[in-house]
Amino acid sequence: MTNLLVVETSPRGDSSISRNMTRRFVERWQSAHPGGGIVKRDLAETDLAFVTAPWLHAYFTPLEQQSPAMKEALRLSDELIAELLGADHIAIATPVYNYNVPAALKAWIDHIVRKGVTLGFDGKGLLSGKRATVLLASGGIYTEGSPIRDRDIASQYLKLILSVIGITDVTIVAGGGAKAVDLGEATMESFVGKLEFDLNQAAAA
Repeated sequence: MTNLLVVETSPRGDSSISRNMTRRFVERWQSAHPGGGIVKRDLAETDLAFVTAPWLHAYFTPLEQQSPAMKEALRLSDELIAELLGADHIAIATPVYNYNVPAALKAWIDHIVRKGVTLGFDGKGLLSGKRATVLLASGGIYTEGSPIRDRDIASQYLKLILSVIGITDVTIVAGGGAKAVDLGEATMESFVGKLEFDLNQAAAA
């Protein structure tokens, strides 16, 4: 059975363009993978702390030497990693804030990139064989030929992080120009509809 992990970031609920992209993607994925399992991780509803000194102390302590407090410090990180390890396909849906990913998604990344678990001690990623789809909603348009092409930090960063942990089969579905929905120049349905072909292709693979 094929398993999908969906990681969502936007705090905007039904008004979120990235979440509406996700709905379309998941519907198509379910059609293409009947019986497949789906795990959803909503970072807007996850009490995900930033990395702290106690967390780092636990991180650098060998498992057999960790105290109960250290294990508790890593408990959520372990849970997030288990979700990642159990997935064949990871869909990361996110808005773009100031050209990069929101703090909640950066915090998730800091919790799942761990030596000896997702990253080998030799620096090689341990999650080879998985694929990822990144669903991006951004006010700017960063496609080839765009005058702000060099500001496409979010997609480059996510591809880099995924490759670090061994996931190199990555598809980006870019919802550039999303501010048109907020400005009332386009409906949510029409905006996401323009991305339907790319969403379907990514979900069906």
